[in-house]
Amino acid sequence: MKARGLPESRALAILQEELPKFGASTLVGIGDDAAVLQKSAKRLVWTIDACSEGTHFKPSWLGPEDLAHKSLHAAVSDLCAMGARPTAALVQLTLAPWLTASRLRRLAREQAAVCRALGCPIVGGNLTRGTEVQLVTTALGHLPGRPLERTRAQVGDELWLMGAVGEARLGLHALERGWENEPHFAVCVNALRRPRALVQEGLRLARTAHACLDVSDGLRRDAPRLAQSSDVRVVIEASRLERSADEAFRRAAAALGLDPLQEMLEGGEDYALLATGPSARRPRGARIIGRVERGRGAWLEAARGRTRLEGGFEH
Repeated sequence: MKARGLPESRALAILQEELPKFGASTLVGIGDDAAVLQKSAKRLVWTIDACSEGTHFKPSWLGPEDLAHKSLHAAVSDLCAMGARPTAALVQLTLAPWLTASRLRRLAREQAAVCRALGCPIVGGNLTRGTEVQLVTTALGHLPGRPLERTRAQVGDELWLMGAVGEARLGLHALERGWENEPHFAVCVNALRRPRALVQEGLRLARTAHACLDVSDGLRRDAPRLAQSSDVRVVIEASRLERSADEAFRRAAAALGLDPLQEMLEGGEDYALLATGPSARRPRGARIIGRVERGRGAWLEAARGRTRLEGGFEH
């Protein structure tokens, strides 16, 4: 008889052991029909994100700990783009036969570690069985101040980048070629496996920026979204964007024989923050990569002229 994989009751027991209740806001956590959080006077922010086998990862490329880290940080990144602080999370986990008890325990332990680091406990969720693993994470946050929306970019704003872009794409190229253990690619492979939600950076932007979104689908796709939402023209200056890359990224691109600028435009799953705001209020850590003008669309401005940014990264 073909093995059906880990029983749901056993999986739930492991998760309850490894994901204990913590945090003053959690009144009822895993084990009941629903979670109960302490009522707050602050405005709440909700988001949901999926990490699916075959679409977002291959089990041969990402271990259980990587899946735990990546799925939680990817969901929380949407909260960061709104200027919110993470509060709690719900996780829908689809159990595939390869996710054994020992692998699930490793995944849950890393989830617990990430939750502690983010201040965002997993308070419940759902388990189901399938042929491929999927983690669907619903993240809840609260707003210390106003929401940081995509719709408020203003003509004359600077275009700011928080975090790196293109690193996860180079990490993907390295994994595809079997070069993940080469020292040139350590930073980029780690960026793909263990992205980081920019919580503090998002909170800083909320105090100064006019508009923001997270760059999960690459600048080529996300910059036009910002332009369309605010009904402005977003101009990325190629020279400034290239200068924002660090030396490790440049070495990795050179080793792969790839153009650093194109990888920075095309790459997804970096979870950087793209924001606009006035020069006088540029926050610490924000790098200028362009500007906002009257008009429409997103454009790359280089020595040869301007090129409209369209298309972009697909999972």
